[in-house]
Amino acid sequence: MNRTGLLIALAVTAAIGITFGAYPQLDLDLAALFYDPERLGAWLGNLRAVLWARWISTWLIAFVAAPAGIALIMKLLVPHRPMLIRGRAVLLMLATLVLAPGLLANNLLKDHWGRPRPIDVTEFGGSDHFVAWWDPRGNCPKNCSFIAGEPAGAFWTLTPAALVPPSWRALAYGGAVAFGAGVGVVRMAGGGHFFSDVVFAGVFTFLVIWLAHGLLYRAPATRISDAAVERALEAIAMPVHRALARMAARLRSLARRRGADELS
Repeated sequence: MNRTGLLIALAVTAAIGITFGAYPQLDLDLAALFYDPERLGAWLGNLRAVLWARWISTWLIAFVAAPAGIALIMKLLVPHRPMLIRGRAVLLMLATLVLAPGLLANNLLKDHWGRPRPIDVTEFGGSDHFVAWWDPRGNCPKNCSFIAGEPAGAFWTLTPAALVPPSWRALAYGGAVAFGAGVGVVRMAGGGHFFSDVVFAGVFTFLVIWLAHGLLYRAPATRISDAAVERALEAIAMPVHRALARMAARLRSLARRRGADELS
């Protein structure tokens, strides 16, 4: 997560944005590669193998995110015990998962950027008018094409890739990008997204991760320690634990009184 990565992401944004903005037909041409109503019935993504690939990718993302979620839950349940994963790593993984594929992709953009999906446009048997990636004035009312949600989740694996040892980091980044691109192809095959939707899902997700990583690890003004994260979680959890302890003590006291009354 350095400046080189940021420059690459910005260059990809400029190249794809300008090219597919000036020649939006490219999105239709690429989508047409997966559309064959005569042999396939419609979209390549209807094949069982492609549907299985989509299902497996969803569970892979959940599997990668699970350790951070478990570490957070365990810390909240047992505040005084050290976290299973370093505090900043847990914060980075969960925050970027919520912010990038969760908030940015599936709420802010997909619900407010009215670009219809390939499967819904007239060029592929639908009823909606095709629009370029930059135009939010499409006919889609909600859960639209821009940006691609599931590929954004797959590209989110750049977050754990940023946390592996430096000697493995380039390989991990390559694997995360390949995973995101693969999920993007699967969604394109099903008529769910255009090529530009997938590219911008990767770029926007990377930018969220780059900013969050910088705030937690690189910027001196905002950089915090793993211990500080743990102390903050302890401060959140302890009042709840004290309240539960008081409630448990009251319940035990009531139980003892009832037992004494029954014996007398």
